[in-house]
Amino acid sequence: MFETGLLRDKRILVTGGGSGLGAAMARRFRALGAELVICGRKRDRLEAAASEMRNETGGKVTTIVCDVRDGAAVDGMMDQIWREAPLDILVNNAAATFIAQSEHLSFRAADAILAPTLHGAMYCTLAAGRRWIEGAHKGVVLSILSTSTITGRAFTVPSAMAKSAVLAMTRSLAVEWGPKGIRTVAIAPGPFPTAGASGQLRPEGRDEGWASRNPLGRTGEHAELADLASFLVSDRAGYINGEMVVIDGGAHLRSSGAEDLRAGSANSDSSLSGFSA
Repeated sequence: MFETGLLRDKRILVTGGGSGLGAAMARRFRALGAELVICGRKRDRLEAAASEMRNETGGKVTTIVCDVRDGAAVDGMMDQIWREAPLDILVNNAAATFIAQSEHLSFRAADAILAPTLHGAMYCTLAAGRRWIEGAHKGVVLSILSTSTITGRAFTVPSAMAKSAVLAMTRSLAVEWGPKGIRTVAIAPGPFPTAGASGQLRPEGRDEGWASRNPLGRTGEHAELADLASFLVSDRAGYINGEMVVIDGGAHLRSSGAEDLRAGSANSDSSLSGFSA
């Protein structure tokens, strides 16, 4: 679909790049010629993913253990990256969520979602942006959001709040940083099954009938998201700024994705089976 060297000479950091959609995007970036840095909290997972990517396509894949919830750790990671060379692209992919009746959420549970999803994205964006501006270096920030930014979503309220806030950051910085040569863009994926998301968001059979409820009759393929991400961060998308692209088969036009949970909530005075708070 793309020319082989679409991302040649681009250094890309993917947060949460050791698994799931983060790893899928990272593999595609590497195949298109990018130099990769992937970060996450689990060294073993990062090293396994990096080894697989090197075996598939060769080239440089660097791993950094970093908890993006910690601003000081993020700053240290950026210092480590910049000691070799500036980044060209940041992909804010790391996030967390689970389903819960909102009235049963503890403050600690809400913070467990907000910290990586909102604070982590903001810390990484500000740390990269500051260095780009100081060095007069162009950059791109791609944030992975969700269609809850459009519809709202019951039972994942902290995630919907965090993703909506990152969308506001994307639009705001497009205006503030655009004149400095920094683009900010976002993707709102619909259902793209991953082991982590399926365990948190679709317990006890929620996957049943999920594809049939999509207007296209299926869930998304990781390669489809990775191709879209590759285009948006490339120079070919150089006139796209401050926008969020939805890739969900039209699912958000039919529902927010939480209607099946509403029925269970109406029949329960406490946490539903499979919910956690």
